[in-house]
Amino acid sequence: MRKTGIVLSLVVLLTSLTGAVTTAVAGAVTGWTTIGSDRARPLDESQGLATVVRPSGTSIRYTGIGTVDAGLAARGWKHIGDPGSAQGWYVEPYQREDRGAKLFRVEAPDGTRADYQHALESWEANNNSFAAVSPDARWLVSGEWGTMDRLLVLPMPGVAATDPAKNLPYASAIRLDHRVRDIQGCDFVSLTRLLCSSDDPDGSLFGTTKPLLQVDLAGPVSGSDVAGHVTSLGQLPLRSGCSGNFETEGIDYDERDGTLRVVVMSPGACVAFDSKTWRFRQE
Repeated sequence: MRKTGIVLSLVVLLTSLTGAVTTAVAGAVTGWTTIGSDRARPLDESQGLATVVRPSGTSIRYTGIGTVDAGLAARGWKHIGDPGSAQGWYVEPYQREDRGAKLFRVEAPDGTRADYQHALESWEANNNSFAAVSPDARWLVSGEWGTMDRLLVLPMPGVAATDPAKNLPYASAIRLDHRVRDIQGCDFVSLTRLLCSSDDPDGSLFGTTKPLLQVDLAGPVSGSDVAGHVTSLGQLPLRSGCSGNFETEGIDYDERDGTLRVVVMSPGACVAFDSKTWRFRQE
């Protein structure tokens, strides 16, 4: 999961401000209506978000450079991705710069925490860009950076795998019928549908950069591979007072009211001023 863009933009902010150049490239997301946006802070809201629903209350958790746990960073897990949640469980994905294990920090519905490590398969990329918890909280879907034809499925730590001292094993894959590139986050809309935010800078796969992707599964995720049909719903909104490269980040679907949220970080110095969490409702 790329992190250099935000860091470099913050450096630019400290040295100079851009001129009043306005770009307004509007996303056209099929099937979803844009209902508003909220400012996304670059330090602690720049990687992703998840709605955590519990009897004690509901919260929206964001992740960013500033939310990386210091203890985990000291042990090599210096990057956090887009978190996920279901049934009151909350998961944060961490990655290392080397070929070491991926880490998932899991918070149970009662607030207790545990860290689970997943040793990489020989063919697996080390990027740990997101964690998506299945609606039944039995499975965890994870993504890899780059051009891929799969999403990875692991047993849900704390539910289906309950010993943090043991390796969290690879279980199966969602086999995509169309390649995807630079997936920053996915979230379940139902047992057999995910929505994913892509930071694809090229646009050759779906005819547009930064698309919102829909993945329809042939059946619920399990310990066996399942086919996933990929559809592009169009480009996510790219709007800023600065011109340059936007960075699409994490995604969350709030099942309480059907609100879809996607984080998009602005280019250049504007990363600190007008980066947004866009809100959508299904048409």
